[in-house]
Parts: sequence; structure tokens; C-alpha cells
Amino acid sequence: MTEFFHVIPPDQFVEMLGRFPKLPPEPVGLDKALNRILAEDIIASEDLPEGARSTVDGFAVRAEDTFGASDSNPALLRVVASIPMGMIPDFTLGAGEAAQIPTGGFLPCGADAVVMVEYTNSTGADEIEVTRPVTIRTNVLEQGEDTRSGEILVAAGKRLRPQEIGFLAALGVTEIRSCRRPRVAVISSGDEVVPFDRTPGPGQIRDANGHAISALVSAWGGSPLQFPIVPDNAQEMTVTVKSALAQADVVTLSGGSSVGTRDLMVDVISGLPGVEVFAHGIAIRPGKPTLLAGQGDKPIVGLPGHPVSALVVAQVFLAPLLLHLQGGQLRKGPPGRRGKAVLGTSVHSTIGLEEYVRVRLEEGAGEDPTAYPVFGKSGMLSTLVKADGIVTIPMNVEGFSKGESVEVIYI
Repeated sequence: MTEFFHVIPPDQFVEMLGRFPKLPPEPVGLDKALNRILAEDIIASEDLPEGARSTVDGFAVRAEDTFGASDSNPALLRVVASIPMGMIPDFTLGAGEAAQIPTGGFLPCGADAVVMVEYTNSTGADEIEVTRPVTIRTNVLEQGEDTRSGEILVAAGKRLRPQEIGFLAALGVTEIRSCRRPRVAVISSGDEVVPFDRTPGPGQIRDANGHAISALVSAWGGSPLQFPIVPDNAQEMTVTVKSALAQADVVTLSGGSSVGTRDLMVDVISGLPGVEVFAHGIAIRPGKPTLLAGQGDKPIVGLPGHPVSALVVAQVFLAPLLLHLQGGQLRKGPPGRRGKAVLGTSVHSTIGLEEYVRVRLEEGAGEDPTAYPVFGKSGMLSTLVKADGIVTIPMNVEGFSKGESVEVIYI
């Protein structure tokens, strides 16, 4: 029989997730580092750019030689060179001189600005008229202006996007260190659950949880290890969970977490050697009967058997746990994009429960989209498919009114 069912606030549940340490770091090649989280700061070993470069096609000049230039009174400069791309000029620009330069070309000594080619006219083989004045550093990217040697390029805890990959590549960084991807055991349980490629018999359902949770694990950087479906049998569940703990960094189970005669999950988990149960129940809707335990540094997350509840809980709590183990900052709620929306209809909630309302978004004439709750009877997976995001109603709020501005967490 179940030892306890003690409901705790969701914020306390998140704090408990933080008790599990981050996974050890490993080297990762830069071209495989997309979406990996840095385990340590990356320091620039050189200036970028390594010398002053032009940001436009034009002519390198001394700015003072262009002062007062206009269409009616252009400055006349002698073109002394054409600077090839990728070459460091070996001459010094003197007074009244200019050098043709491409975008990205290095400025010669003596030059301190670049005139765009559009503001020049050729008057002969080696002369140009400048019709617009420039000031010092106009159209010039100075040495070290992008980053200087010794500066932090990207700080530890940052999840690498394509732009960080490009930035690091520009500085010659070929490898980063990132906490290892968590191996996550995904276990579905229940006598009524059958593999998704089998036609269900009377009273049976296909395993949606195993595939949805595995996909979520992959989406947030983990490596899912999907186990065979476990029937409602204490001995078989014990063997499976022991095997999962031996192979994985995180164990997730769905099913059997509600209070009732068929509740085996908490009994099996609490009976395993070295396992401590931290929570059995969160003050949320959906997903109240969620379990958190641990064997040493390995978290065990018991999800509800209800597919909608299981996936919502996984989005709100399991995804942040996976990012935390990889070195990210622990934060409640799906770690995806967040934005503002205006409610298209009122939504109500129960005091004492934090509720996660699925919403679809419609763009309108206003600056923010309009959010409409996706209603449906319990068990309708289509409510998640139709949803663009989640709106959280706090525990001490009875709901939100139509027209009220709310935060949407995109899912």
C-alpha cells in the first residue's frame, strides 16, 4: 500500500529538483555543440578583428582630408593603392591620399575612416572626388571591437545557438566542454497499455506516454532509453526500475501514481535500496499525483498515467530538470520561449492549485496575440496538439478575466 500522499507546492518541487548535481563535463566538437550548455567560460585568445577593417566597399582615407566635402565642393584625393582582400597593407597612407578597399579589407597605417564608394566619383586613373565628409572611425571596425583577447566570449551555463557557434568558430575555438547529455530511462506501466504498433483490445490503449516523453527528452538534450511496457506487477516493476537505474542518469515512469488499489509505483520505488522518496503529489492541475525520488545522484520522476497530465508535468518539471543536469539554470516551467498575450475569454481556477491552461494563439490587430483556452474532456490528447502554449494560473488566483494580459510559455 502507498506509504503517503503529501501534496507540496510546485515551487518546492522545483527546489527539490535542484538537489541533484549536474552531470560531469565532457569535450564536444564545435560542430556538434548546437544546443549544448557550456560547463565553463570560453575566453578569447586573440582580438577580433585582429586589425582595423572596413565595413563597406569604398576608399580608406584620413578623415580630416574629407572635412567640408560636398557635391558642389568635393575633396580631391589621389588613389595610391588597391587593397586586396585578406592582405595586410604594407604602406602608410599620407595626406591627400586614398586607397581602394573592399568590405572586410584591412585599413593601412595612417587611414582612420572609409568613404563609401557611392560618395565618390572617379576623375582619372588615380584620383577620386569625395562628395561626403567622414569622421574618424566611420565605416571602420576597430581592432578588438568585436572582442578582445582575455574577454569572456560565452559564459558558462549558456545554451549554444547557431550565432554562438559562428562566433566561437571566428575565434578558432574548435571544442567546448559541456555537461554530459543525461541518459533518461522512459518506462510506461499498466496492464491496459500496449505497444503503439499493436491494435488495442477491449479496454486497452496504445502507449502514447513512452513516445511523447522520449521525444521531449530528445528535444531538451537528453538521450531517451525506452523500456518495454511494465504490467501492474510489483516484481516486474521492481526488476525494470533496478535495470533502469543501472543504465540511466534519470528514470521516468508513467502510470500507477494515483492513490488507489493499483498504485504500485511509490511502493516499489520506496522499497528499492538506497532510494529516498522526496514528494508524492504537487499542488497543480493537471498532474497532481506526481512523484519525485532519488537513488544517490539519480532522480526518479513518477509521472501520471494520464497522457495529457504526463506530458504537461514533463514539460513543466522534467524539461527544466534535464537542462539543470546539463548545466543550465533551474527554472520552473517549460524552458522554451515566453511572450505576452491577451486572453480571448475568461478562465477560472481553484484556489490552492497552480493550474496550467493550454491555449491556442491568434494574431490580431493588437501588438500581442490573443490566447484562447483549448477546452476538452479529460484524456483528449488533441487539446495538446491544438495548443501553442501554456498559461499558468497561480495557486492564490481564482482565474483571469477576458482581455487580461498573461504570459504564455510556448510548447
